[in-house]
Amino acid sequence: MFISLRAAPAAGFVFVAAAACCSFPAAAQVVVPQTALTPSTQYYTDLIGGGIGNVVVMTGGGNANNAGLATGRNDDGFSGPINFGYTLNFFGTNYTSLFANNNGNISFGDGISAFIPTGPTGASSPVISPWFADVDTRGAASGVLHLRTDIPNETILTWDAVGYFGAHDDKLDSFQLVVRGPGYAVPTGEGTIGFFYKDMPWIATDTSTTAAVGFGDGAGASEVLQGSNTATINTAVANHSIWFDQNLTPVVSSVPEPESYALMLAGLAALGAMRRRRSSRDKG
Repeated sequence: MFISLRAAPAAGFVFVAAAACCSFPAAAQVVVPQTALTPSTQYYTDLIGGGIGNVVVMTGGGNANNAGLATGRNDDGFSGPINFGYTLNFFGTNYTSLFANNNGNISFGDGISAFIPTGPTGASSPVISPWFADVDTRGAASGVLHLRTDIPNETILTWDAVGYFGAHDDKLDSFQLVVRGPGYAVPTGEGTIGFFYKDMPWIATDTSTTAAVGFGDGAGASEVLQGSNTATINTAVANHSIWFDQNLTPVVSSVPEPESYALMLAGLAALGAMRRRRSSRDKG
């Protein structure tokens, strides 16, 4: 099964309309302050060496998915299930595999070919989205999605210099997702899930003008980066990185400036309150 929205609604469609028409359940959304971002001009794999791994061959999806094409070029495709080799607990559920989606995210249970960035809040499958947007890798100058699984208890996906719909390659975004299992010895200052960004010159595509950054449980609850689904989120994340611990709390690697400290504390307090509500609900 896959989720496809390629039959696009009228211009100007936003998540509020999607929520109204599709009856997503009311649930909390936590906003992570942008002060949790750390300046960085490298991928995680640039730091550890070994490259970004193999091209992901898309095995399903929506428009022009080019299923099975060895080059990995496609629009709205996905690949999976792909085994983690470990168990990842995400929003209280254990997962042993993922779907790698061309449109800047991974999901659990189903592949996602949706291209309007309603995720992570509006995604109908649990999703981790470093950059949920209408990625299109069919342009000749565009890179593709890569996967690296050679490190025990670690999975790395890299959307390396990718273009945007429809088949545009004049601007190329570069971003990476790192996911670690419970057996990984996490170094101080790092976390279980990491988002890494290099240059991010595009956000607007022929179908949308924003992108979504964060996590969703597939039922309306989400944790998003401040500015997610706004037209300037690409400039906020460009040449930055962010780590999250196993509870999806951002790992602060340095002391923030005094004027931003209050905002960061407010965001982290909201994260804690949301997790307490989740814990109470699970116990009930």
